[in-house]
Amino acid sequence: MSTRTAREAIDAALEAARWAPSVHNTQPWSFAVSREEISLRADMERRLRVGDAAGRELLISCGAALFNLRTGLRRAGFEPVVRVLPDPDRPSLVATVTLGPAVEPDEDTVVFAGEIERRRTHRAGFAAASVPCRLVERLAGAASGEGARLTPAGPETAAVIAALTRAAQGVQAGNRRFSLEVIRWARPPGSARGDGVPAGGYPRAEPRTEPAFAQRDYAWRHDWGGPAGQEDATAPGVVALLTTREDGRPEWVAAGQALQRVLLLASAHGVSAAFHTQALEMFHLRAFVRHELCSGQHPQMIMRLGITREDKDAVRRPLADLL
Repeated sequence: MSTRTAREAIDAALEAARWAPSVHNTQPWSFAVSREEISLRADMERRLRVGDAAGRELLISCGAALFNLRTGLRRAGFEPVVRVLPDPDRPSLVATVTLGPAVEPDEDTVVFAGEIERRRTHRAGFAAASVPCRLVERLAGAASGEGARLTPAGPETAAVIAALTRAAQGVQAGNRRFSLEVIRWARPPGSARGDGVPAGGYPRAEPRTEPAFAQRDYAWRHDWGGPAGQEDATAPGVVALLTTREDGRPEWVAAGQALQRVLLLASAHGVSAAFHTQALEMFHLRAFVRHELCSGQHPQMIMRLGITREDKDAVRRPLADLL
């Protein structure tokens, strides 16, 4: 392969990686390129020191970026050779990705690559149209392919998860340190920042769903945020749990890759996701979810999947700031 072709593939992969989802859109990653190897590093300065002291959500975010790196390289015609957490002495080095042999991108890769910049996080209710059961099964298969499990919740379990989310949000909203950390990543109207959650990206008032899922208070003590959503967008969607068998740093990275694979496949079918991780940021509630709702599996993400007609803008830092 020519140097130019390899460089173009690396550039495309890096561009794809920066569009990965992350908690509060913190984008907690940086990249280094050496010849035909990309290093993905966790940016510890962007870790949530209150809500994510162990760095679990940070590594899930980096795992999503890693999946985009893999997809970008494969779409450009190279098989990615990945080493996850390759150096115990460098804990911030999440993975190295090297250009492998030339490959023809398969159909899934083409679909995933086409959704990387189109995918959006939703923070309100969904339209009444239901997500087809067959698609939910495909999403579960996508998570399984990355070493995780996606389990849709029945009505009773969904009600419990909603109650836990409201309880956790209530506690966090009353904790000044939690609240200040959240609004650090809430962009005020008109902000030119390339990270954080834009003021139009979250509702000013609680979404009207049944059961009710508490939303992050990004507008804490501010009159920020957009409308609660379209008048008919009141359905909660499919409530689902993303879990792993073990609960170490490799599993957190795997959970992020599984999450992004699920989100891109869902996006290709017009389905968006809303995330509710408040209960998983409190160790005793996370343990309750694990033992009572996940059959001993470790919960890594709580989400709602549904259909929305809204199309919000997304913000990302320029690639030059990430290298």
